[in-house]
Amino acid sequence: MYSLYLMGLLIFILYPSALSGAIYHLKITGPIETVTAEYIGEAFAHAAKASDAQLILLEIDTPGGFSVSMRDIIKTIMDSPVPVAAFVHPKGARAASAGFVITIAADIACMAPGTNMGAAHPVSIGSGKIDETMRTKMTNDAVSYVKSLAKSRNRNIEWAEKAVKDSSSYTAQECLDNNLIDYIAEDIPALLKQLEGKIVTMVNGKSVNLTLTGQPLIPLPMGARRQFLKTITNPNLAYFLLIFGLLGLYLEFTHPGIIIPGVIGGICLLLAFMAFQVLPINYIGLMLIILSIGFFIAEIKIQGFGMFGVGGIIAFVLGSTMLIDAPIAEMRISVSTIIMTAAMFGGVLLFLTIKVLKAMKQRTVTGKEAMIGKIGTARTEINQTSGKVFVHGEWWNAVTYLDQPIPAGTQVSIDSIENFVLKVTPKGG
Repeated sequence: MYSLYLMGLLIFILYPSALSGAIYHLKITGPIETVTAEYIGEAFAHAAKASDAQLILLEIDTPGGFSVSMRDIIKTIMDSPVPVAAFVHPKGARAASAGFVITIAADIACMAPGTNMGAAHPVSIGSGKIDETMRTKMTNDAVSYVKSLAKSRNRNIEWAEKAVKDSSSYTAQECLDNNLIDYIAEDIPALLKQLEGKIVTMVNGKSVNLTLTGQPLIPLPMGARRQFLKTITNPNLAYFLLIFGLLGLYLEFTHPGIIIPGVIGGICLLLAFMAFQVLPINYIGLMLIILSIGFFIAEIKIQGFGMFGVGGIIAFVLGSTMLIDAPIAEMRISVSTIIMTAAMFGGVLLFLTIKVLKAMKQRTVTGKEAMIGKIGTARTEINQTSGKVFVHGEWWNAVTYLDQPIPAGTQVSIDSIENFVLKVTPKGG
């Protein structure tokens, strides 16, 4: 009986310590923007409130992103009461640009074999050209920032500076050999094994002895709402949403009552504008795309014989190229997408223009003009004042401007029509 009480007391005493070592696992994948920064801030806040948190493992695979979002993430890392390990993983991953700065800002920096990081030179946002003075200011600001972070983490300041100033990029082994990172590990279990027993000194001077063996790895994935926002902020998807939205509303306005194109177009347009709140939109580019849609509509309605269409395609390509001006290629609309969409519009307009030109060359098949050139039969003698012709299954009054009358039964050709009287001549005459 007493042994059961003793066992229960031991479990009660040891149970909290069994949990005091949880590892919270977060991921930064794809471009770094507002949604990513919000996710990291919320996840760190959750881990900080947990009494069992001993380490936050930040897995990174990113081409970079916005400087403002990067600095928000770094502030979150620096303010964290829980040690942070940044791990460039899996093999083949990269921590470029903003990802490089985030990695060296962590308490522990690690990389998997076959990964790389660096190329952190600042790139301006905006279609206008910046002068050399402003470019120098931006570079110097970024250099001083990364040097400060490297110094606070006792990392190689010179190599960190080269990554920003010269856009240098380094392999995992180069980073380890030159004190930019602390460890190289094949995977997360191998990394946690290396970190076991490590004493981490944080920016605030607090030292933490990591005891990670056997502790749970708790994932903190991005919530459904932020995952949805991150999906629609893909520049190519946001671009398609804009185009489909404009076309859907056009169909609804020109064909009232269809409903479905208007509903889908309205939803697509609102989702596109939601994405544009996160993406760096050039409004001149947006206006050029809207103008191009107007040109396309004018070509269909007015028929400018291709001139509106050509102007629309030029405005469309220019607007698409200028629409999203981001610091990295992954956050801009791909050239192939722009070419494919422009070719689609161009193909439709070319098809419609050819059809219109063919229709203009065709003979009129309705009205009195359709009678010109038709062959009929003289039912009576036709002279300069009277006569009857049978054509198209109908009897018509007819006259001829020839001096000689046309005998009944003669095949006649209709030359003109005036006041419902046909003017005819003998066929072949």
